[in-house]
Amino acid sequence: MAKKQYDDSQVKELLLQALETERGGIQIYTTAIKAAQNEDLRKEWQDYLDETRTHEKVLLELFAEVGLDPEEGSPGREVVAHQGRSLVQAIEMAIANAPAEAAELVAAECVVLAETKDHMNWELIGHVAKEASGAYTKAMKKAHEEVEEDEDHHLYHTAGWTRELWIQSLGLPAVLPPPEEVKKVATAIGASRAEQARKEML
Repeated sequence: MAKKQYDDSQVKELLLQALETERGGIQIYTTAIKAAQNEDLRKEWQDYLDETRTHEKVLLELFAEVGLDPEEGSPGREVVAHQGRSLVQAIEMAIANAPAEAAELVAAECVVLAETKDHMNWELIGHVAKEASGAYTKAMKKAHEEVEEDEDHHLYHTAGWTRELWIQSLGLPAVLPPPEEVKKVATAIGASRAEQARKEML
């Protein structure tokens, strides 16, 4: 079956939002690291910050290859930028006003929110590259292959950290580092299996 031509304007919008998401992610991780109390989590977020900087570079290379302006604005991109700033402000608010462990939890939740959008962006980039034809598909496929595994780790592992930190805060036995980290989860199915296996790891 022949691949369908994608909507040029909406693919450009997706790429603009993806770049803005990575830029916001750099600021979110930079701020979240300040709130981290668990040394393993702090190290993990530092690694993710480095990888997010790499993802920004991958997108900038894609933009250069297909002739897009990385600084072009759009209403959707501005919303993404606003959301990123809001998450940074939420972490800063928690650092200033809450106990250290509570600020760490807020930071983890903010990372999960940011990475949910980031993960979806890259899923959509991969979908377009696989299912459609157009001027950007080859560059999108290359970028997706470079980034996909990192994005899976960022979302599923931090979600696991957030769950276990919450459980610990409730005075219940927690698995730290979380099962997602121990089992090197890289898929939604793997994340579900890791959560189900947590009782065996207590």
